[in-house]
Amino acid sequence: MSENSKRVLVVEDDASLRKMLVMNLKAEGYHVVSVGDGVEALEVIRNQRIDALVLDVMLPVMDGHQVCSTIRLEGHKMPILFLTAKNSGPERVEGLKLGADDYLGKPFNVEELLLRLARLIEQSRRSGAAGAVGVALEMEVRNIGAGEVRFGKYQIVTHDGKVKTISKRETMLLKLLTNREGDVVSRDEILETVWGYSVYPNTRTIDNYLLSFRKYFEPNPKKPIYFHSVRGVGYRFEKKG
Repeated sequence: MSENSKRVLVVEDDASLRKMLVMNLKAEGYHVVSVGDGVEALEVIRNQRIDALVLDVMLPVMDGHQVCSTIRLEGHKMPILFLTAKNSGPERVEGLKLGADDYLGKPFNVEELLLRLARLIEQSRRSGAAGAVGVALEMEVRNIGAGEVRFGKYQIVTHDGKVKTISKRETMLLKLLTNREGDVVSRDEILETVWGYSVYPNTRTIDNYLLSFRKYFEPNPKKPIYFHSVRGVGYRFEKKG
């Protein structure tokens, strides 16, 4: 197998289906890595070069949507092809909003999967984004009132014009909340997406982060207009002004 072979990660909890996918992808010349759950998938993505991801939605421990959201927040840009038994319109829309590139309903035709995957990899190659970490984030800036977030640089400009460096987790949480503008994001989703399963802090940690965000961006932190707590549910970002 060539050293330049594209590396495909297959994430599927059905062992027989996973084996079939691996066999067919290898026959097409891909270097294939396969795992059975979302947590294992994140470990591989964080430690190996992966050029494309074939990702089942219904996974144990951490589902495919959560995996997709997490790796996009971390800046990984490889194409993602979702496999799902729930091939409804709302299901596809949710996955695409989280950063998936294509959807294929189960049961599927293997030849169609191979063609779709090859197309995604070629598109990614042309854009120069395959396997890159943080490339898109480097140039991404999001305004919050008079302030802004510079995601790739882990920097913010506060409402009064001060430039500050923030942590990776602060950056990920800001991206998660601002990506979901107007939606309430639950505590559990934030903890799973931003902190993961290896480190699972007290939920008070999120409250402290939100207090920091208010100090950074709110003209009056005691009367927030951007970052809101929804008691017993989660947190919501509203872009105003």
